[in-house]
Amino acid sequence: MRIHKISERVYAIHADIKSDDLFEGIWPIPYGVSLNSYVVKGEKIAVIDLVRDWVGAPAEFSAQLASIGLEVKDIDYLVLNHLEPDHTGWLAEFKTLNPHVEILATAKGIDLVKSFYKIEDGLRAVKTGDVLDLGGDVKLSFIETPNVHWPETMLTWDERDRVLFTCDAFGSFGSLGDRIFDDEFNDEEHKFFESEGLRYYANIVASFGVFVTRAIEKAARLDIGVIAPSHGIVWRQDPCHMVKKYSKYAGYLEGPREKEIAVIWGSMYGNTEKGLTAALRGIEDVGVPYTIHRVPNEDVSWVLADSYKSEGILIAMPTYEYRVFPPMAYVLSILERKHVFNRKALRIGSYGWVGGAKKEYENLIAPLHWESLEQVEWAGAPSEETLSLLYQRGRELAKAVDPDRP
Repeated sequence: MRIHKISERVYAIHADIKSDDLFEGIWPIPYGVSLNSYVVKGEKIAVIDLVRDWVGAPAEFSAQLASIGLEVKDIDYLVLNHLEPDHTGWLAEFKTLNPHVEILATAKGIDLVKSFYKIEDGLRAVKTGDVLDLGGDVKLSFIETPNVHWPETMLTWDERDRVLFTCDAFGSFGSLGDRIFDDEFNDEEHKFFESEGLRYYANIVASFGVFVTRAIEKAARLDIGVIAPSHGIVWRQDPCHMVKKYSKYAGYLEGPREKEIAVIWGSMYGNTEKGLTAALRGIEDVGVPYTIHRVPNEDVSWVLADSYKSEGILIAMPTYEYRVFPPMAYVLSILERKHVFNRKALRIGSYGWVGGAKKEYENLIAPLHWESLEQVEWAGAPSEETLSLLYQRGRELAKAVDPDRP
C-alpha cells in the first residue's frame, strides 16, 4: 500500500484488512475492510485516528508514514475521534514509541483512553468549538457527535483544506487496494461499496439513527471538500455522496423505507419451504420486489441489511420443539436490537405434532411494533387449501407494502 495525498498538508494512510475474523466479533467481512488514518502537517504534525494490531496494520501505518519522511516519534498530536479498538488497539504501543505525543479526544474519549489503555499522561479533552493550532495557518477544530455510534465520538474539521475526518460515520465495509478516492472507482465498484455501505450502516450504526441525523445537521453547516472516514472510500469528487446515503439510511428508522419485502426463512424438512413458495407467488403477482435469505445458512449480517431498508418482512419458519425455530429467534433478537421497527409483517410456518411457535413469536416481535397480518400455520405438508391461503397472504403483504400496486 502507499500513502495518498489529499492536499499539500493532508495525507491518508490505509491498511486493508482481509481476515476470517468477525468485525466487532459478530459481522463477517468476506470482502475485507479498510482502516484509514490521516496525517495533517503544519509546523507540528497531527495524526487523526489509529489502527489496531490486525493483519499487519501497524507495520503498514509506519511504512506509509516513513514514505513522507516521518516516524511515529515525530507525531506531536494524536486525535482520536472514536475509541473503539479497531481505531485505537495499537495505542499503547504507539505511546511507548512516542511518549511525548499529546492525545486529544472528547472527555468521554479520554476516560476510555485511561480505562482501555491505562494511559494517564499527555491527554487533552476537547469539546465542540475547540481548536488545535498546528502552526503554518493549519488548524483543526472539533465537533462532538455523541452516539455515532459510541458516546464519545466526534468529527475533526480542517477548515483550510475543507476536509472533514469522520471516523466511523460515512464508512463502509470492503477493502480498497491501492485506490482510495471516489473518482478512482467505476460505477460497478461504486454499487458494490454502496451495498457494503448499507450493510455496514445496518450492522454498526442502525440503532443510532436519531444521532446520525443530528451529526449530519452539524456537518451540513460546513463547506466540505473531502469526507475522510476511517473505513472505506475517501470522497473528494462528490464529498456529500455518503452523507446523503447516511441521511437516507437514518430515515429508515421512522420511514419512508423501500417498498420491498425482506424474506427470511428456514425449513427443517421442506414443508415450510413449500408454503413459502406459494406466498412468494402472491408477492410476485403483485410485483413488489423482494430479497430472500435462508437462516441459518446465511449470516444475519446480510439479513439485517435488507430488513433495515425494507418496508415489509416475511418470516417463514417451522415450529421447533414447541417453540420458535432457534436460528430465527436469533434473527428476531438482532432485528429488535437494531431497531427494525414498524414494518408490515407476515409469519408462516409448518409444525409437526403440535404448534407452539405462534405465541413465542408474538412475544418476540412485540417490541418491534410490526403491523402483522394473521399468521398461517399448518401441520406437516401444506394442503392445496393452505397453499391457496398462503398465496393470498403473500398478495396481501405486498399490497400492504405498496398500496399503489394494482
